[in-house]
Amino acid sequence: MTDGMLSQEEIDALLTGGDNQDENKAEESEAEHITLEQHLSTIEQDALGEMGNISFGSASTALSLLLNQKVDITTPSVSLIVRKNLEVEFPEPNVAINVKYTEGFEGENVLVIQERDAQIIADLMLGGDGTNLENESLNEIQLSAVQEAMNQMMGSASTSMSTIFNKRVDISPPSIEKLNVKEGEGTDRIPDDEYLVKVSFSLKVGQLIDSKIMQILPIPFARDMVDELLNPIDEEELKSDTQMDKKENQKIQEKRSVEETSSQLNEEQQSGNRLGHEQVRPTSSVQPVAFSDFKEVAHKDTDSNNLDLLLDIPLQVTVELGRTSQPIKDILNLSAGSVVELDKLAGEPVDILVNQKLIAKGEVVVIDENFGVRVTDIISQKERIRNLQ
Repeated sequence: MTDGMLSQEEIDALLTGGDNQDENKAEESEAEHITLEQHLSTIEQDALGEMGNISFGSASTALSLLLNQKVDITTPSVSLIVRKNLEVEFPEPNVAINVKYTEGFEGENVLVIQERDAQIIADLMLGGDGTNLENESLNEIQLSAVQEAMNQMMGSASTSMSTIFNKRVDISPPSIEKLNVKEGEGTDRIPDDEYLVKVSFSLKVGQLIDSKIMQILPIPFARDMVDELLNPIDEEELKSDTQMDKKENQKIQEKRSVEETSSQLNEEQQSGNRLGHEQVRPTSSVQPVAFSDFKEVAHKDTDSNNLDLLLDIPLQVTVELGRTSQPIKDILNLSAGSVVELDKLAGEPVDILVNQKLIAKGEVVVIDENFGVRVTDIISQKERIRNLQ
């Protein structure tokens, strides 16, 4: 620039820069106007939220048992995330848990919880009461505790999904990492898609946590899950189609086999015509049929083997000291120190029952500080049959 005047190059640079700024503003404005309805219909959004509500309802039960606290994960809301606006979505430090499906679906999702909530969960997992928290960031031990809690949660959620989709759904052990978008930490855990679906749930843990837990999914993966939920595959129809395909393939193979055999016979016939009528056919050897003698089969060994199989079956052996019957009012009046009189005299043999059937009588003995019973009489076969009637 000379004497306060702009050169032509400087003017062009300014004009070009202004155009670029206008283009950037136009792109930002266009991104702001993109809505979730352009990717998922209202019905699909409701289905996605309901699916999350059911699976995370089961997950909250698992987390409640782990933390020994009442846990509620409810009220899902579905929204759209633009990846370049992650800092706006997650301004505070969070923890990201990456979950990959190994069976049933092909895809992954990410759970995001606030770091403060993760500290409370870790403290409860490690035996604390969730109140003695340090202002420092999560350490490795705390991260491992949170990872185990999320593993149990998502394992229970995948079981619920198996019920929802009527097929086996499995996940790999979740991986965990701190998510601080301002510092660029953990953003690689978020899927690379430009537009993502966020399903946000209300998270309450006793009186300690009243916050949010967020599930982030790529839009194609979310659409596939919803489509399979709304348009389930008929397993019987699929099985029937598979059987029909097998039958068609079998018919085709049989047809080919007949054609090959016919072709081979034609070739042999033509070859025989060329050789003339003097062709000698091989003679067949005819012999009378010989049947083996039937002998009586000995069942002794077989019966013995069958008996050996029965010998290992466990039976319940009960020693009964005696019985009595009392009216309900006497039963209700029982207390510590009450004496119940039985129908047997002192010193009378006790009953020995096998699977609640009387087979013998005996007397009570003491064996190395344990009670035992010595068999004194075996019930006769007639009495045993009478007891079975």
